[in-house]
Amino acid sequence: MVYKFRVILDAEEDIFRDIAILEEDTLEDLHNAIVNAFGFDGTEMASFFKCDDEWVQQDEEIPLFDTGDEPGDEKAMADYTLSSIIDTENNKIIYVYDFLNMWTFFVELGAVEEPESGIAYPDLLFAHGEMPAAAPEKDFSADAGEDELFGEFDDDYDEEDLDGLDFDETNWN
Repeated sequence: MVYKFRVILDAEEDIFRDIAILEEDTLEDLHNAIVNAFGFDGTEMASFFKCDDEWVQQDEEIPLFDTGDEPGDEKAMADYTLSSIIDTENNKIIYVYDFLNMWTFFVELGAVEEPESGIAYPDLLFAHGEMPAAAPEKDFSADAGEDELFGEFDDDYDEEDLDGLDFDETNWN
């Protein structure tokens, strides 16, 4: 079967790509299709995130490479087929490319169809919108105020006063 995805850049403008890819392809194959569809050079780290139906609650991260302490500790994109992660009920994931710039995309399975003969997959079906020169700004602030999230802060903090921090400067380079 062929999975048809809409990959939407998290931006105010409508910028998206429709990609068809085989269900037995891996998340790494989808990563490569997204990189090519949006014109990235593919040299940056990336991850997919399982999420809820509203793309709000991120669950498991699936990185491009095994990032565990020991080789084989953590599964990577190449270890997951699309059909093992995505289906008609769990049809949304988040894709982040380049963690310094945080290009963030909402990926949604739109259709599952029979493959067409003569088509090489993955296939870019449709492109809408021009990519901006820089990643859209992200607002990482919480809805609640800082005091509600973290308690009261000491506004009289003096970064030169290390006496009360139980910090031994003699071992510091």
